[in-house]
Amino acid sequence: MPAPATLVNRLLDLAAQHYGRPRETLTPDADLFKSLGIDSFQALDLLSRLEEAFSCEIPDYELQGVTTFAGLAEIIARRA
Repeated sequence: MPAPATLVNRLLDLAAQHYGRPRETLTPDADLFKSLGIDSFQALDLLSRLEEAFSCEIPDYELQGVTTFAGLAEIIARRA
């Protein structure tokens, strides 16, 4: 089930703000790592910030294979 558009947009806004990227360059289907220019350690930092922002806990095993903002938003929607 796709995440609500408002959740995806909030996720994109937070990621753009945290990493200093123009919001208009980030799309739901964009690769998290390439579009933000981050590595796996920075992705963990992002995950911590998202868990705080969305008041949820996301287990590492649920993130395996997730590479897009839309995929991450789906997990947040299930957990929030």
